[in-house]
Amino acid sequence: MQTGAGRRAHGAGIVSKEGYRSVINVTFVLGGCRSGKSGFALQTAGAIPADRRVFIATSMPIDDEMKARVARHRAERGAGWTTVEAPLALAEAIAENARNGSVILVDCLTLWISNLLLSTGAPAAVEARIPRLIETLAQAACPVVLVSNEVGAGIVPENKLARQFRDLAGTANQAVAAAAHRVVWVVAGIPVTIKPT
Repeated sequence: MQTGAGRRAHGAGIVSKEGYRSVINVTFVLGGCRSGKSGFALQTAGAIPADRRVFIATSMPIDDEMKARVARHRAERGAGWTTVEAPLALAEAIAENARNGSVILVDCLTLWISNLLLSTGAPAAVEARIPRLIETLAQAACPVVLVSNEVGAGIVPENKLARQFRDLAGTANQAVAAAAHRVVWVVAGIPVTIKPT
């Protein structure tokens, strides 16, 4: 919850204790695996009046099972959605598609973090991309609904790469949650709004 100096007006938003500005029209949906977060995010984005609906996919389907998942999700969205694949260039894809009259659904932030970490092997380089994402969300000319996994609720992973991923996902989730005007936690298919409180 924002308190004290964190509630100061600053331009179009509110400066949080993390230093990020709360952004109008950004909904951040968090949850565990198979929690129902993607379905809730799709429902939320679908209820926003828009002339153009853009789904930004960060997955890289490299095997048949993942390809089947992608096909199933594409069918669930229906023909009214334009799909943009952005496994690495997420901020750029948002900037390119954030037009007046549109709505953007991003699924998901954690796959983007994973893709960046595996492609660079450098956690610092991945973390350096997060402020650019926040800036892009702040400048978006349309509503953005962004999905992410909460991966820090379990035990500490036993290997270095998994720990790096967990830490980066947590850092990214905190940054986006601080900037978003609305944050929803989905548990067993039940959405719980945790911001605004």
